[in-house]
Amino acid sequence: MKIARSSGGNGGPLLVLLHGLGATGGVWAEMLSIAGNYWDNRWVAFDLPGHGASDRLPSYRNEDYAAALAPEIAEMAHGQAVALLGHSLGGTVSLTLASGQFGIIPQSAHAIGIKVDWSEEELARFDGLAKREPREFDSEQEAIVMHSRYAGLASDAQPALLDNGARPKGDKWQAALDLAAFAVVPPDMPSLVANARCPIHLSCGAGDPMISVDRLRQFDPGAIEFGGCGHNAMVDDPASVWKWFAGRQ
Repeated sequence: MKIARSSGGNGGPLLVLLHGLGATGGVWAEMLSIAGNYWDNRWVAFDLPGHGASDRLPSYRNEDYAAALAPEIAEMAHGQAVALLGHSLGGTVSLTLASGQFGIIPQSAHAIGIKVDWSEEELARFDGLAKREPREFDSEQEAIVMHSRYAGLASDAQPALLDNGARPKGDKWQAALDLAAFAVVPPDMPSLVANARCPIHLSCGAGDPMISVDRLRQFDPGAIEFGGCGHNAMVDDPASVWKWFAGRQ
């Protein structure tokens, strides 16, 4: 199975960056542009299965993502320690991997902006999105604009943030996301926290409409919020996210 990635750094522990639903590994570009100020070791940013340039899965439960990613992480780690940093869906996948049930035991799992609570209306709306036929566009740029909507990014965001966001289909273009990934399974946070075999650290933007720091503190009493940030805190204030991550290692 092809799992697309970008990577860098030299030696030592491996930092694994996992993006949110609808995005790609490119969403970490702002953070990675200043990585040398906070992280001296290796890093890898994956496109989750069904996203970007990665292959698709038959289903998209958190366990499905974890099972697909774990062998890739283990291969890249070369026996060195692994730290996980995930956003939204990627945060839930990070906590799923923290269970140790997929062949790796990370030294820490950090998660930004996990949406903990889902209403029946929200689940029904996302299930409807999962059943839609993907739109086709005449140009790659039109498909990238659709990708930016799925990722919760501005359509005029830096191109690096939208990397791998479109794919060709014949003489047309589509947003790269497999819409079946919208079939969301809400995270069982109590079980994820109880089963973690490493320290977990939670955070969110102060203006994140999907989650509050007070709610996250029910699972991590040390959870923090990033002032002036929305859901994509790693885009809004990459330096603050780095400082939080580095301070919790």
